[in-house]
Amino acid sequence: MRVISGTARGRKLKGPPSHATRPMADKIKGALFNALASLDVQPGRVLDLYAGTGNIGIEALSRGATTADFVDKGRDQIRVIRENLTATGFTDRASIHQMSVNRYITEHAASPYDFVILDPPYADPDILDTIETIGNSQLVQSGTIVVIGHWPRISMPARIGRLECLRNRCHGDSCFSIYEVVDQQLVAAPTGEGNTRPS
Repeated sequence: MRVISGTARGRKLKGPPSHATRPMADKIKGALFNALASLDVQPGRVLDLYAGTGNIGIEALSRGATTADFVDKGRDQIRVIRENLTATGFTDRASIHQMSVNRYITEHAASPYDFVILDPPYADPDILDTIETIGNSQLVQSGTIVVIGHWPRISMPARIGRLECLRNRCHGDSCFSIYEVVDQQLVAAPTGEGNTRPS
């Protein structure tokens, strides 16, 4: 596992501390950031939930994101994230939070993010509810991009609350879906007005 592009390109990242953590493979990560680029999405203020190794948030920092918050409840995972941030030189642009994702959603009171990535355990039965909760939280605002990593057996809907799906991609047994937070008035806007991001 390594950083694919940007200022830390080629830097190796420490892998997961246990089989319970399943980081996004480099091939899928590359496809994700290519899809974001095709949508003219440049992550700025990043939130990496179920961060594991910090793989995605670190890739975003390498590609120019200004700051990133990493959230994971596992002590070993937090240690690996810290080591990977040190190895890539991004400690001064990152904050690490050892707590559950639900707790972070509930307690977050800072400015909203423009990019949120969730790469939860594939067996999480509540992930769609978690995504909808994020869409209704202070973590996001209109225009925020929310990415979810998932397996092919999960059918991701076109809309989840305020989130509208822009792209779905699968590579083998790994998939990601890209959503955008869209306010209701933008959804109802006449053709040619409102959200003009390509699909």
